[in-house]
Amino acid sequence: MNADCDVLVIGAGISGLTAGYQLARRGIGVEVIDAAARPGGVIGSERRDGVLYERGPNSILDTSPRINELLEDLGIRGERIDVSAIASKRFVVRGSVLIALPTSAPAFLTTPLFSGRAKLGLLREPFVAPAPPGSEESVAQFVVRRLGGEFLDYAIEPFVAGIYAGDPAQLSLPAAFPRLHALERRYGSLIKGQIFGARERATRKDKSKRMAASFSFREGMQTLTDALARGVGRIRTDTRAMSIRREQTGAIVVTVERGGETAERRARAVILAVPADRAAALIRDFAPDAARALDAIPYAAVASVASVYRRSDIAHPLDGFGLLAPRVEHRRILGTLFSSSMFDDRAAEGEVLLTTFVGGQRDPHLPSLPDADLARIVREELAALLGARGAPRFCAVTRWPRAIPQYTLGHLERIRRAEQVQTALPGLFLCASYRGGIAVGDCIQSGLQTAEAVEKHIKNPERGRLG
Repeated sequence: MNADCDVLVIGAGISGLTAGYQLARRGIGVEVIDAAARPGGVIGSERRDGVLYERGPNSILDTSPRINELLEDLGIRGERIDVSAIASKRFVVRGSVLIALPTSAPAFLTTPLFSGRAKLGLLREPFVAPAPPGSEESVAQFVVRRLGGEFLDYAIEPFVAGIYAGDPAQLSLPAAFPRLHALERRYGSLIKGQIFGARERATRKDKSKRMAASFSFREGMQTLTDALARGVGRIRTDTRAMSIRREQTGAIVVTVERGGETAERRARAVILAVPADRAAALIRDFAPDAARALDAIPYAAVASVASVYRRSDIAHPLDGFGLLAPRVEHRRILGTLFSSSMFDDRAAEGEVLLTTFVGGQRDPHLPSLPDADLARIVREELAALLGARGAPRFCAVTRWPRAIPQYTLGHLERIRRAEQVQTALPGLFLCASYRGGIAVGDCIQSGLQTAEAVEKHIKNPERGRLG
């Protein structure tokens, strides 16, 4: 087989870079291409006037020892900084007041976040029958059935908006929250699962997202993607994949375009680490059903607004991770991270950094508004919720028109159909946030697993397909 490299990775986001790095460190020839001007995908850290802010994800959940092993391999474990102790508190808006989400039984009993009726209603949860085997519920259906509507409104809906920027009435429980789905399947009850599953969870090396600690790096999240890019070595930016085919020699040929000129790259295997719609366009000619499945995956549009205020201009103590704004409160933001409370050295002395998210499935039109309008909306919301006075010293707006894939009802079946492309064209692998989880830690795990499957394929093409 005549190939330019062993593996060509299309897409230099966290998934593609992780897969490419893992293969490169195992001695496999890797090349990564990306249509953007720099590697890193949605991860990007900016320094401005004594402030360090993120244009994309703000932290990583420490859910697996493999994540720290990767940091060690990259030589950046010493750059890791854990979220501050004060950030263990998370606020939810109710009646325009910020109320700390309870984290213990005594706190739950006394919190004003939920009514006495809602709290008493939890007593019935262990006696609620599980959903029929093989059925697919939305997150909202599951929560209302087991916990009641108030918990949906003031716990789960804002939580879902904070993670997926999504709508729990549209998200599939087994796809979006597989561990929650498995808990009911195994124990018949969430409360029983928490009690009887404690010993099993204690023996697992992986941590649930609810229990995992958050961390970042001294110079921001881009520390990770920059290190991965250095480890890969061969990265071509401003290079767009245009088509994929297999030639008679067995090599997979990718036609690429850069600076108005086209060229062909040949590889023994190709990793598609791009959003679902872009992957669909590349496979449509030889896997039309898989392409239709990928095209059917919706994405939420999100705008991130970083605001810097004088500390004296914010009435709230900012003693937590941030706030979530439930849909029923009719706010115009999804939530706000207290970024300078989460991590040290994010703002100058006497100032605070707040990162606010706007849009999602709740208000999909908002991210397309002009910067000035988005800044005004955020300023007004922070004034109402945090007592922010006056205008921020500066405000930076970042738009992501296709920010987060939505694991809506039918998602697992769509993924099953999409993965048939790996049979239609052996040596082609899918690796992106639309499968396996949307968080940075999920994408790292996906990249590592894909690298293992690709290595097996390179060594034994008949046995190396990713399931």
